[in-house]
Parts: sequence; C-alpha cells; structure tokens
Amino acid sequence: MIAVAAIVAWLDRFAPRDLAEDWDNVGLLVGDRAAVVSRIMTCLSVTPATAREAIERRAELIVTHHPVLFGPVQRLTADEPQGRMLLELIRAGAAIYSPHTAFDGTAGGINEMLAERLGLTECEPLRPAASATRAKLVVFVPEGDLERVSRAMFDAGAGVIGEYRECSFRVAGRGTFFGSDASNPTIGQAGRREVVDEWRLEVICPQAAVPKIVAALRSAHSYEEPAYDVYPLASEPARIGAGRHGVLPASESLEPLAARVQTALGSSLVQVVGQRDRAIRRVAVACGSGGEFLGDAAARECDALVTGEATFHRQLEAESLGIALVLAGHFATERFGVVQLAELLQRQFAGVEIWASRTEREPAWVAR
Repeated sequence: MIAVAAIVAWLDRFAPRDLAEDWDNVGLLVGDRAAVVSRIMTCLSVTPATAREAIERRAELIVTHHPVLFGPVQRLTADEPQGRMLLELIRAGAAIYSPHTAFDGTAGGINEMLAERLGLTECEPLRPAASATRAKLVVFVPEGDLERVSRAMFDAGAGVIGEYRECSFRVAGRGTFFGSDASNPTIGQAGRREVVDEWRLEVICPQAAVPKIVAALRSAHSYEEPAYDVYPLASEPARIGAGRHGVLPASESLEPLAARVQTALGSSLVQVVGQRDRAIRRVAVACGSGGEFLGDAAARECDALVTGEATFHRQLEAESLGIALVLAGHFATERFGVVQLAELLQRQFAGVEIWASRTEREPAWVAR
C-alpha cells in the first residue's frame, strides 16, 4: 500500500520545490499525507470537468500542473465555484499536489520535454537555477550525535545526488579542543585539552540551502560550538532552471519551423511573429506564458522563442529585438507534460493505477 507521502516525496525529488518561482504555490495543497493511494490522475488544471472525472474514477490523488488556492484563503465555502469544487474533492477523499514551475524547470521537466520534441540539441536552461550551484558541508560529531545530526541535515535538504538521497561519507578520527574558563563543553572539562573520538560527516547540498542545513546541524549537535566547514564546488553544466535553449540539427526557415511546432504539440492554432523565410538555428523554449523570457533569449543570441502565449506588447518587443516568436498556445505547450508525468509516475509506482485526465480539453476553439 502506497501513502500520499510516498508519492509526494518522489515528486519533491523529481521537481524540487526550491526550483519554483517565488510567487508560485507548489507541493501538497490539499489532503492527508498518511492517506492510502491506489489511483492517481494527472491534469493541467483542476476544473469542474477534471474534478468530476477524478471523483467518478475515485482518484485519491490529483497531480495538477496549475495550482489551486493561489492566494491566501480566508474562507472555503460552496458559495463560489472553486470552493464548491474543492469541497466535493475533499469529501471524496482526493488529495491535490502541484509541481507547476518546479516541474517546468527541473531536469526532465516540461521545458526539457518541449526542447526534445522540437529536436533541439546542446540544451541549457535560459535562467540556470541558483540551486544548481553546490557545496560540500563537513561537520565533526561525536558517536552519539552521528545519526541525529545526519538525519537533521538530510531533512533540511542535504545529501541528494541525482536519483539518490541521504548520501554522505563518514570516517572515524580523533579531535582535540581546549575550552576557556567561560566554555561549557559537552564532553570533558573547561580549562584543559581534550581528545575525543569523533566522526567526519560529509554531505553535498545546494549552495542556496547551506544556511538552512547549518542551522539544522547546529540544532541537532550536542556541542556548544560545533566545528564545520563549507567548501564551494565547481559548477556542473546546469540542467535545472527556467526555460531552455538549444540548436536545431540544421538551419530551418521560420514558417516550416512553426508548422513543425504545431504538429509536434497538436496545437489548434499557432501564431508567429517574424519574417516567414527567416533562417532559424538557435531556439529558446518556455512553456505556458513565456513572453517574459524574450530578454533571456536575446542574451543567448537565440533566433526564435517558442512559447505558449505572449502579450501584444511582448510581440512588439520581439520585433524590436529581432527575435521570432512562435506562439503555440498555453494548453498545447504544457498538456503533453502531464501526460508524460503520468507515465513517469507509473514506472515508479507500478501497483498504482495512474492516468492523465481524459476529459481535459483546450478551452478555446478556432473560428473558421
């Protein structure tokens, strides 16, 4: 039997929440972590149609790309459509999890999937995540503190290497210290040199998480003044961050590129800004509403930005920057991602029935 907590833990490792934008609302938004899960539905958005499908098919967990409950909630009643929908899901025992912009930017996430669908190579994030910079944290602990301190550091985000967590290196040794008369040593006495059997505990962690992990180790450590070191590590080629940019196998004119985008994403309508015969080689991609990435695309010397939607003024900005825009629709640039996420989850949790919503549709239609 699989609990909601196990699914949440895997999703948090696959799309770490610290990748999400500051304004976003990601993670477990509704539900009981201890509840048992036998059926999971993924979807782009929780709507009356997808909520009804989840209830009818008795899904205990909905993984929705777009979050519910974006702003502060002061009341949840059946007086409003969203409140009524959420109350029905809660009564049906359905939990709700959203990875949103963490899923957009993670390795293997939607933007990486989008780049692969367009055949881009040599891909890198448009905005590499700060958490891509890593550090090694070393702390010295007595035998009795080893498991308590390591657990606190793991829980604070240390020790994750790819698909592995709770990674550490430990070696036994001997440490010395001489406490002043004002000290209060846990082991030995003030005013004399002590020799203590200790462990050297090493973990890898995101540079941005160092303050949180240091606070956790200090809280768990029994020493008055724990000894620890932080070593910045050389950056690896980034695979996490917002958007992606890469190169096409060969130069391609804008019009056939736009047609290929439409086919690859099953979009009902693709709008294009730029000259039809313009040669395109380096392409930026940003799923959903990605007009804000125009400046990043320009900085990376991209010929085109493929995204879901951009405002009129962003389209004018693209013209002034000399960057082509291919607007394939918000739904088309993200929906395939939740289908592939259902497949990823199914490989991880073989005993659970998992499907992408079968009722979800593009809300807009095209007049002929």
